Amino acid sequence: MVTAKTGIPGLDEITGGGIPVGQTVLVSGTAGAGKTILACQFAYMGVTKYKEPAVYLTFEETPESISKNALNFGWDFRPIEKSQSFAFVKYDPYHVDEIITNLESKVREIEAKRVVIDTISALAMYLRDRSEYRRMVFNISQVLQRLECTSLLLGEVTPGSKELSKYGVVEFVADAVIVLYYSRMESSFTRAIQVWKMRGVNHSEKLHPYKIGSKGIVVYPKEEAFMELKS
Repeated sequence: MVTAKTGIPGLDEITGGGIPVGQTVLVSGTAGAGKTILACQFAYMGVTKYKEPAVYLTFEETPESISKNALNFGWDFRPIEKSQSFAFVKYDPYHVDEIITNLESKVREIEAKRVVIDTISALAMYLRDRSEYRRMVFNISQVLQRLECTSLLLGEVTPGSKELSKYGVVEFVADAVIVLYYSRMESSFTRAIQVWKMRGVNHSEKLHPYKIGSKGIVVYPKEEAFMELKS
């Protein structure tokens, strides 16, 4: 199986060699877990290291804010935007019917191989019917797979939630799920990452520690994390 290297140190080791090309991955976690950092790293490394153009669709945070924060890790999106190998797209989730058409158009325009949607949970605020939300997520996933894009759908969850996404929908539609845990252990916070599922690959099922440093996220595949997870 052909895989897309993430460019995130240690992550490919626990996913069994990378993310299978064309798969849609839910990256789930609470606020502060580092989902946007991971997504930026995936997109930036995809363009600069693996020559795979990328589209970053954001519903809430502005492209300017994301780009400015990315500079803290040494990722300058401005040159690759000018070269048309990367594109930020800010979209109003109120106009849900136009999202898929416009996303597909941008992907085709720059021949993107990677896509980030930040966050897929934002759609649930405007699609309050569970079945309608599931249909939209499914349609987005199908379009991205047809375009052969390796995609990250960021999902926001509340601490202690038994679901990995809003309404518990996206984890069943996505080909793969990566969960970022960020919880308080006594007087400090602990971070751990787990590949919850990934179709077609022999991935680690353990919790592994990760850190957010000056160059982004680093996963420690040879170490095992221990934390109390609510069931």
